[in-house]
Amino acid sequence: MDKIFENTATAFALKTDSELERAYFLFKMIANEPLVKMGTLMTNFAIKARLPVEGLIRATVFDHFCGGVSEEDCLPVVEKMWGSKVCSVLDYSVEGKDEEDPFDNATEMILKILDFVKEKEAIPFAVFKPTGFGRFALYQKIGEGKKLTDSETAEWQRVVNRFDKVCKKAFELDVSLLIDGEESWMQDAADNLVEDMMRKYNTKKAVVFNTLQTYRWDRLDYLRALHERAVHNNFKIGIKVVRGAYMEKENDRAKALGYPTPICESKKATDINFDTTIAYMVKHLDVISIFSGTHNEESCYRLMELMKTKGIDKGDARIWFGQLYGMSDHISFNLAANAYNVAKYLPFGPVRDVMPYLIRRAEENTSVAGQTSRELSLLKKERERRKI
Repeated sequence: MDKIFENTATAFALKTDSELERAYFLFKMIANEPLVKMGTLMTNFAIKARLPVEGLIRATVFDHFCGGVSEEDCLPVVEKMWGSKVCSVLDYSVEGKDEEDPFDNATEMILKILDFVKEKEAIPFAVFKPTGFGRFALYQKIGEGKKLTDSETAEWQRVVNRFDKVCKKAFELDVSLLIDGEESWMQDAADNLVEDMMRKYNTKKAVVFNTLQTYRWDRLDYLRALHERAVHNNFKIGIKVVRGAYMEKENDRAKALGYPTPICESKKATDINFDTTIAYMVKHLDVISIFSGTHNEESCYRLMELMKTKGIDKGDARIWFGQLYGMSDHISFNLAANAYNVAKYLPFGPVRDVMPYLIRRAEENTSVAGQTSRELSLLKKERERRKI
């Protein structure tokens, strides 16, 4: 397999010299863990104190990792990436609340996004989090099999209705819908609800996609069982595969409550689980559609090799590669240049409301071994190439 991810001219073709310098500066900052912690504390304080810092945030970290403050604001970025055949996934990245109004507001926002993207080839997916549509504790209680009160039963029906309303709209508009994964102790209820939506709307092809976090050792077994049910009940499966985003929280809770952690024993075990899950899905492409969400070059190469070995066309609509906006451009743009289906998660929302997302991005880049150093080495290589 040709090593395509070293081509920095393609990777950073859309970045001006000043944007390249900003990216290099940001990743240098992110590489410094104490600086990230201090910056997080200062930013949180400034936001809570209503200090006038939005302009600074917007000009630096926000514009690097986000598309804009609204879906319309994202269009220049969407169109710019689409010029290089990289699609966008508009991700309303405002954190969920515990009251009903924000859940209804989030639902209306996703419906609005679906209308917005329905005829835009550059935006083939929409996305939402289960806790954007309902309380975390309610998902948890249902997943644990506990009896609901009458008011909770009515509340859950509203959650189901929100899911159904959005999935029905996605089905009618023929826009695929990615539903994110969250913590394991609420995920069972979300999994069951998403499967219900698949049975209803994935009759011809995958419209509704669930998410498997493969740092959990049980996810491949879950997928195999889901596959059996799909074959038996004649519906298609859509799956976004990622490594996972809540590892420390998962391990801490398992330790505190005295149960075995659901997390794989090592990074290597997680990598194997991810690649094995992808291989299983490729083997059953007649039923399962894939959104491979990864910044891991080796996993991308493995999927590319599987496609080549099995004679699967690079542009097969059932296989997508996905990365986050502002990261791993060397993967996204080089894949697209080689005719693979690629989509960038493009977060948007009011600057203050999106700050928790941006802080997580900084913390994750600091904690993932090799991620930031790889970004820096490629940015440095491109800076030097442009000086020649």
